[in-house]
Amino acid sequence: MEVVICPSAEDIGRHVADVYEAVLRTEAPVIGLATGSSPLVAYAELIRRHREEGLSFAHASAFLLDEYVGLPATHPESYAAVIRRELTDHVDIDPARVHSPDGTADDLAAECARYDAAIDAVGGVHVQLLGIGTDGHVGFNEPMSSLSSRTRPKTLTQQTRKDNARFFDSVDEVPTHVLTQGLGTIRSAHHLVLVATGEAKAEAVAAAVEGPLSARCPASILQWHPHATVFVDDAAASRLDYADYYRYTLANKPDWQGF
Repeated sequence: MEVVICPSAEDIGRHVADVYEAVLRTEAPVIGLATGSSPLVAYAELIRRHREEGLSFAHASAFLLDEYVGLPATHPESYAAVIRRELTDHVDIDPARVHSPDGTADDLAAECARYDAAIDAVGGVHVQLLGIGTDGHVGFNEPMSSLSSRTRPKTLTQQTRKDNARFFDSVDEVPTHVLTQGLGTIRSAHHLVLVATGEAKAEAVAAAVEGPLSARCPASILQWHPHATVFVDDAAASRLDYADYYRYTLANKPDWQGF
């Protein structure tokens, strides 16, 4: 795992965009997309590169991490709608190649199996963007999720519902269930990129990066991945015991070695 401490969210966004641009310039890229506030700066930079520098998404396929149960894709806070609003409507990706779990499916277990099979059918996700919750969740894999779990329905904790209430009129409107890629599904991506900013994420980042590999902190699954990059600002890095080492390794990173 590589931990990259950046001076600002804008620097993080540029680094993440660099990672995605490298993948998008390959023959048949498969990109993993996340929603929430953490990816927004990176998405804005990717949109800018598409508009100003000609970066194309036309040959890409995309898979979302999760979706609320019970919200149709037309609901403004469904993740299918959010990702269109935040990224895909602003670039040249084919909407038919932007995939998300169907939270309105009659058979949710079958829908989850279908979604994992769709990811497998394209050879897996090349780069998967992740945020991290204040309790260490990634996707909607809440604490005590199985480290080998596949896409499945999950019940949200009250803390997660409170964290997401800002997107709804009240916490009561936040769905109680989601479909989410499991930790095993996420871990099958070729490259994991986690983004975190702000003091509120510092404890979760420290647990994920330097704590034990444990279902108590689902994001610690990154420790078990051969290619994981964590981009954090100074505030989110404030609880890291090895912060000086991470800064030293970045300062001495060979020019030929990317993220």
